[in-house]
Amino acid sequence: MPVIAVTGHMDLTPATARAVRAALDALLAPYPTGELTGVSCLAPGADTLFADAVLARGARLVAVLPGPSYPGPGAGSDFGRLRAAADRVLVLPAAVLDDAAYVAANVELLALADELVAVWDGGPGNGPGGTADMVAAARAAGVPVRVVWPSGAARAGR
Repeated sequence: MPVIAVTGHMDLTPATARAVRAALDALLAPYPTGELTGVSCLAPGADTLFADAVLARGARLVAVLPGPSYPGPGAGSDFGRLRAAADRVLVLPAAVLDDAAYVAANVELLALADELVAVWDGGPGNGPGGTADMVAAARAAGVPVRVVWPSGAARAGR
């Protein structure tokens, strides 16, 4: 059963989120119902869109959380809903949700993945543990990367 992990931007505009969700649905459509596992940290934006697309396919969802306090007190309802729907939840031991915690979560995602889907504008990263860093790590590890960035896509505030 193929295992696909996700990385991507959190700050998608509403129109971009709709276009990305449609692109993710199309990307996952060739997989027969139940013959796929999706792996996500369940962060807002790309991770949540991917997790919803995986569940809509009737596939298994594995959540990898950087630490017990993730995502923090401001988490929206999507996080709780998706965590409850996950077939498996891996909670890493980070006491502090810093760059090292997110890098560790990325390492775990890549260890599980046959492929990485990156909802990424192709731009440089803003530090360790981010989307560009994850794409570079996947490529260095020989994990195939599929970039999803629909025409006209944009990030909020950019």
